[in-house]
Amino acid sequence: EILNTAQRVTDVMTALLSGIAVISLVVGGIGIMNIMLVSVTERTREIGIRKAVGATRGDVHQQFLIESVILSLMGGVFGILLGIGTAALLAKIAGIATSISIRPILYAFLSSVCVGVIFGVYPARKAAQLKPIDALRYE
Repeated sequence: EILNTAQRVTDVMTALLSGIAVISLVVGGIGIMNIMLVSVTERTREIGIRKAVGATRGDVHQQFLIESVILSLMGGVFGILLGIGTAALLAKIAGIATSISIRPILYAFLSSVCVGVIFGVYPARKAAQLKPIDALRYE
């Protein structure tokens, strides 16, 4: 009976932590999307020049999508390093036994890539759809 109760408590905690993680990823993704939209707005003239010189929609789309993924990967790597550092600090100062396994680190890294791709598509598409003449006229 005690084991079943402990298992249910563990399941509830896992569900709550998973929900918090999903919310954090969505909020982080929205932040990345906003940064990329500002970048597209600030670089409208540059996009127009690139397109006027011969860059295709795919080239511009790829450029902004790569920037979004790199931005999210930097955040993911920072988070992974922060997590490893916190675990080491807890083990040293508080004497709490911690273990670091590679699978959650890989999941975190892949989640960063997915967030970058998913939330980078709209700004990249917006940049790719700019018409060169309108972009060159933009102040």
